[in-house]
Amino acid sequence: MKSLRNIIYGGICLLLVSACTQEHPVSEFKVASFNLRMDTSKDSLNAWEYRKEMVKDLLVFHEIDIVGTQEGFIHQLRAIDEIHNFAFVGVGRDNGGTEGEHSAIFYNTDKFDVVDKGDFWFSETPDKPGLGWDAICCNRICSWVKLKDKRNGKEFFVFNAHFDHQGQKAREESAKLLVKKVEEISGGLPVVATGDFNSTPETVQIQTIKEQLKDAYEVTKIPPYGPLGTFNSFDWHATAKHRIDYVFVTDDIVVEKYGVLVDALNMRFPSDHMPVVAKLRLE
Repeated sequence: MKSLRNIIYGGICLLLVSACTQEHPVSEFKVASFNLRMDTSKDSLNAWEYRKEMVKDLLVFHEIDIVGTQEGFIHQLRAIDEIHNFAFVGVGRDNGGTEGEHSAIFYNTDKFDVVDKGDFWFSETPDKPGLGWDAICCNRICSWVKLKDKRNGKEFFVFNAHFDHQGQKAREESAKLLVKKVEEISGGLPVVATGDFNSTPETVQIQTIKEQLKDAYEVTKIPPYGPLGTFNSFDWHATAKHRIDYVFVTDDIVVEKYGVLVDALNMRFPSDHMPVVAKLRLE
């Protein structure tokens, strides 16, 4: 009789645990930072028209839920938006509309609702388009979104950035501005920050970001997967040594795993950057 009571009691406990788990499911999702490479005919067989289906197939196959993209023109973003459960936020860096490259953020509409969104420029006047500090050729923009997990109501922020590739001061000041904006906008909620920072880990700007955010590469629960570097320059034989694309998180987000994907087709990459992917869990 005692054994039977134990079995019944154990079964009830399992049912209660299961019910609680279903009522309050864990927020777990995959995030990627992916520089799409702008669409230019100079890339010949690596031009966007030959790569766009590879990009879309990669995102679908790996079940990426949130993607911080860089360099995408509006027609590139609209192509990715053809994925049935994808939508994006973010404006063009040239005019705050659709002109120029974007730092757009895609999200899985089956899993997340947009609560708020916005953009700012990496410059002395972040509320309007413009060059910053010693940047020479390009406006640089950061887009952000506040998402709500439809499964449990948890809210968090995603920031997506693209730092200047020429101006060292611009990169350093951009990092300071990013950290400031994350603190101002997030209000203490969990934050994921993705981006092409055109900076290796030892640089001043990356160290500045790491004063507030954790580098997913360094805190993943299992060892990082794939090459160290994230830039391939469309060279199949290149050794990817330099890590310039990142996923950063706040302390209340667990990095279950991290990897740099080297997916390719017929010895051609989907982009000149490899996507950096992390599986995350909100605490």
